[in-house]
Amino acid sequence: MELRQLEAFAAVMSTGSVTAAGRLLGRSQPAISRLLQELEAEIGYPLFARSGPRVTPTEQGFLLYDDVERALTGLQQIRGRADEIARGQAQPLLMAATSALAAGLVPDALKRIESRLGTARVQLRSASPEQVVHAVLSGSAQLGATSLPLEHRGLTVHWIGQAPCVAALPEDDPVAQQAVVPVSALAGRRLITMANPFRLRRRLDAALAPNGQLPGTLETNSSINALAAVRAGLGVSVLEPITAYGAPMPGVAIRPIDLDIPFFFGVITPQAQTLTPACQAMADALAQAAADLLPGFALHDACEHSALLQSIYGDDAPLTESPAL
Repeated sequence: MELRQLEAFAAVMSTGSVTAAGRLLGRSQPAISRLLQELEAEIGYPLFARSGPRVTPTEQGFLLYDDVERALTGLQQIRGRADEIARGQAQPLLMAATSALAAGLVPDALKRIESRLGTARVQLRSASPEQVVHAVLSGSAQLGATSLPLEHRGLTVHWIGQAPCVAALPEDDPVAQQAVVPVSALAGRRLITMANPFRLRRRLDAALAPNGQLPGTLETNSSINALAAVRAGLGVSVLEPITAYGAPMPGVAIRPIDLDIPFFFGVITPQAQTLTPACQAMADALAQAAADLLPGFALHDACEHSALLQSIYGDDAPLTESPAL
């Protein structure tokens, strides 16, 4: 398996055609086709279904692409770091964060430590909570910011933050005129909620169902999507406060609710990694940014992880120790 083969495969997956992949890589269409055929012959299954000049990825092709993309990204980072070492530049800061933290908190924290970072390269990638954990455990990110649970083997949790969830409503909604929104006022309304049943969604359902508000009819994996749906008049939302306050959306009113639904999040680094001054500064800056941004913010020590989950879920608390993802 050669690098050129993997690059050709990734280029076709990205562009959607062999011709476009050839233009992207500066190679002829026959050369790209030959590299794909050689790769398929080596691995023993087709990566694309062919119909004349058009190609469609097979299921195996989609599955392989995730790993190939990570490998090529890692190689690109190595090349970039080699060039930086040659120029005497500082080590880059590689971060992964959920979309909420990446949009609502990380930019403020980066601004706070900008003078310490100097001209060092910063890479921020947004991903699902599970992917953030994987990025930190696999070494593709030096620091992660994500929601709980976070007691995976191989992680160092620097701190845990807690802040109450909030309601998002259209600005012209009569309920938005109230300083604190009663959850009962949301009964019968379409609720725009999170799709992941193992994190915030689980707490939202448990808290809202007894108050007459059943799980919503519009599910999403991003608070930004939820805010956009609220702005479009598709319903109301109860969501984590970081996106609500850190990346506010015009036309959407954010209000506290009369029910305490805590959102927990934290900062993680690999246990096996020596903590760089930049990572330590970023971990501290994220805590400071959260304290300034979020009403009702509380900072917990990492050792409180299990107790915090137990206080929410009781005997139904999710397992807090998982094998490396």
